[in-house]
Amino acid sequence: MKSFWLNKKNNEKIIVFFNGWGMDEKVVSHLKPDNYDVLTFYDYRDFNIDNFDFSLYDSKILIAWSLGVYTANNYYDIFRDFNYFLAVNGTSKPIDDNFGIPKKIYNLTVDNFNELSCKKFMKKISGSTDIHNYCSRSLPELKKELISIRDLEVKNYLKFDKTIVSSDDKIISAKNQLNYWETQDTEIIKINGMHYIFDKYNFWSDLL
Repeated sequence: MKSFWLNKKNNEKIIVFFNGWGMDEKVVSHLKPDNYDVLTFYDYRDFNIDNFDFSLYDSKILIAWSLGVYTANNYYDIFRDFNYFLAVNGTSKPIDDNFGIPKKIYNLTVDNFNELSCKKFMKKISGSTDIHNYCSRSLPELKKELISIRDLEVKNYLKFDKTIVSSDDKIISAKNQLNYWETQDTEIIKINGMHYIFDKYNFWSDLL
């Protein structure tokens, strides 16, 4: 797993962002940090995490998008004392017929993954293929990341305070997201949009 500081100014507040599959820091690099330090994680081909001292911050927020919602749970012991948790178009059961991407569809995506299917997938994320230009990662590593996430076994689950659910999400359907979050003690915010929503915002704080 890779990490990247989008903003590092020794602020008293931090946002940690778990990115979606296939992405890197560029998909959210336009968001202005205000007075937050902002650290993003991405590339889940492995789950080795760098050592960061989050105790230096007075306020700690975790935001996770898409398959990053599930991945963030893998680091329960590191992040459980954060002050606030926000999920965006994802669930903690992401490969699930009722709560995430149906298992058959996920497995077919892995088995048939190629350049054409990748472009189609990226178009489903945002409504255009432009999002693919944000990221220069190779097809083999993107496929390996899909497999790695599928094989991950999370033991403990973070308590998310709020989730944002897009009405026209073509990756994890709004129906399945709602099926999951309605079983949790989580505030649900429904918006019009697709799986990728960050182009709707200018500041990280706009999401909170």
